[in-house]
Amino acid sequence: MRRLIVIAALLGCYPTLLWSALWPAPVVFGAVAALSYAVEYAASRAARPLPELLGRVHLGVTLRFAARETMALLLVARMAGVDSPWFVALASGIFAIHVVRAGHTALALRLKGTLSRMPVTTRNLDVSALRIPKMPPPFLRDSRSVRFLYLDALPVLGAAVGAVPAAIGAGLAVLLGTAGALALIPYVRRATPLTDKARVLAVVGEQVEKYRPEVILYFSGATAAAYQARMWLPTLERIGRRAIVVLRERGMANHLDATTLPMLCIPSAADLMSFRALSSAKLCLYVSNVGRNVHMLRIPTLRSAFLNHGDSDKEASFNPFSRVYDEVWVAGPAGRDRYRRARVGVRDESIHEVGRPQLEGISTEGPRLPYRTVLYAPTWEGWNDDLFHTSLITMGPRIVRALLDHRPRVRVIYKPHPLTGHRDRSATRAHRKIVTMIEAAELAKSKARHPSRATGETPRIEHLIVTGPEPHLYDCFNQCDLLISDISSVVADFLASEKPYAVTNVAGLDERAFHERYPSTEAGVLIGEDLAGLAEFLDGEDTLARARIKLRSHLFGAEYPDALTRFDAAVERVFAGS
Repeated sequence: MRRLIVIAALLGCYPTLLWSALWPAPVVFGAVAALSYAVEYAASRAARPLPELLGRVHLGVTLRFAARETMALLLVARMAGVDSPWFVALASGIFAIHVVRAGHTALALRLKGTLSRMPVTTRNLDVSALRIPKMPPPFLRDSRSVRFLYLDALPVLGAAVGAVPAAIGAGLAVLLGTAGALALIPYVRRATPLTDKARVLAVVGEQVEKYRPEVILYFSGATAAAYQARMWLPTLERIGRRAIVVLRERGMANHLDATTLPMLCIPSAADLMSFRALSSAKLCLYVSNVGRNVHMLRIPTLRSAFLNHGDSDKEASFNPFSRVYDEVWVAGPAGRDRYRRARVGVRDESIHEVGRPQLEGISTEGPRLPYRTVLYAPTWEGWNDDLFHTSLITMGPRIVRALLDHRPRVRVIYKPHPLTGHRDRSATRAHRKIVTMIEAAELAKSKARHPSRATGETPRIEHLIVTGPEPHLYDCFNQCDLLISDISSVVADFLASEKPYAVTNVAGLDERAFHERYPSTEAGVLIGEDLAGLAEFLDGEDTLARARIKLRSHLFGAEYPDALTRFDAAVERVFAGS
């Protein structure tokens, strides 16, 4: 509703501007013009994607600004006449503003294109020899030059005062726009040498050779999937071999956490396969099954190992594509059993149990608050219906409603999967409904009287919605007492906490068949689509503590030696056999 109000206000200003220009009513024109700029600015931030939709129906941002300028010209024409030299100066100045904007756009596109054509970009490597220029301020490097359009506020608002201020404002706008465009030229000139492909590859290759990487973490995928590589960075920082991260999508490094590991982004398959500086590496680790993996798999000197980005009963954990790798590394015996049962062509001798080093920081104790905290962490809808395990669409809002209405009160942490809504918009709608419910519950409590400790009342509960990388999933584990999730690696990882968990039965299987198909659920409570089992989970006695400890060992392997030691040993085994 708020977005519609903003767009209605934005479009509603123009008839009033036209009327006040033709009347003429300069005071009204000035007030409405100022309002229209404010609404325009707000719409670009608070009402997305509606401004983009306006562009699709030929009411884009440039047309809206041009319409406002045209009405300013009408106002001046009505007040001073078209024969006035100030009217001519104003018209010429407005035309010049757009000429200057076009020049700036050309320079910004040139700079953007130059940097986007770099054959390789880096992070945590000394490539100072390339003399990569610092990026100009955002308003200068914006290739749409939208901020330059706002310069026309000087002549448009000046028109409300008179023809002379309008003409002077146009001249000043042209001068400011010209200065901004000229300021971009040095950046473009300094960036031009970066298009020299041979030189860039040589400089970067020299630095990589000095580092002499031994292990490669390879990742390709959508920005929302960056968590798949992110989870392995701390582990690779701690192994006994020099590791490097190789990415394929430009800008992906910006979505990975701060790390000491060197990073390369090599978009071109040909450049990657001919990049000799990686020849010192003997092992390449893959965290997801994507088409671009084949470019690295074609390098014969690298031994390939599939890590995956989680250990779960999902079909992705025993994908037939896994047989293209030399080895498949799983957390524990459960991972080996999955491939055995699936019979997808992965040989048992190719599977190695390496533990799950990421789980070291997960606590077996709850947050010890006066009330219990329930983490609801549904998975996403999957790439197709065969991989559909999410409870978000069919059960999510009802689960959260039941948690918010539960007595005694519980705290709710809601953390959806990063890819939620990627395939099915109904998942996005369910997500928004949940967010609205939690926000409404928070608002209602904030309006209520704060309880007194002296009366023994439960202190105010603050629910939490986590849609970004922080707080981390494992931090949410440590902040909760109970978990409700779907078939996913969240369930398996949560077992490291040994705390009670429940799993949604989206498939509608009977309990025995469900546990046989998804062994990681054996030590958890099953929640049916009618929410049967939820009340037992929240209020019943915990009788599955021993089962969780036993299942934890099956999922992650022996407790000693620790997971990092086992992972490091797996790396060393590859080098010992090379």
